[in-house]
Amino acid sequence: MPTVEDILSQLREHGTPAGRSGMQRFGIDITHALGVSIPVLRGIAKKMKKDHALALTLWATGIHEARILASMIDDPAQVTAGQINSWVKDFNSWDLCDQVCGNLFDRTPFAVTKAKEFSKHKQEFIKRAGFVLMAEYAVHDKIAEDKVFLSFLPLIEKEADDGRNFVKKAVNWALRQIGKRNPRLCDEAIRTADRILKQDNKAARWIAQNALQELKARKWK
Repeated sequence: MPTVEDILSQLREHGTPAGRSGMQRFGIDITHALGVSIPVLRGIAKKMKKDHALALTLWATGIHEARILASMIDDPAQVTAGQINSWVKDFNSWDLCDQVCGNLFDRTPFAVTKAKEFSKHKQEFIKRAGFVLMAEYAVHDKIAEDKVFLSFLPLIEKEADDGRNFVKKAVNWALRQIGKRNPRLCDEAIRTADRILKQDNKAARWIAQNALQELKARKWK
């Protein structure tokens, strides 16, 4: 297994000014970024074994790409609720939030609990994490029961009036992914969107209209 120094050296080799500029154009905080693309990070992670201790050390470096890589190599079975609470406080951009939630947090035993907890948070990226967890859990956990996702829908409806860009997009994402799981959840997601549409709020209308456009066009075999 390579050392942290070995990994950071690789990341610096792959980082480019153009990569950093591209990240910045997409609204990513590049203060501690090297400009390494996600495909490159996935290629590095693929050559490594799961290593919880190394993941923690990579995260502690504070380097943007090292933190994303940490989420790719960490062992979900060894992640604690305390680790999730600690890491989520470090989220400073949407891509870090989405990568960590989709690569790691949604595969832990705490995914559902933390999704609900974070969805009520005031801080933008922590709140986003709650809804990203709902969306990613809907995609990745193929055997989860419908009741889990039904319990998410009232939270989506309640928080649909949050006009912050990174929150409303995640709320919309969660609603759409839940509705795409099966016909029953699709019907329930559409009903939720119809109620959201009636809210006197610009963000809510956008969330609902966008979701309804996709969900009503959904065709089931």
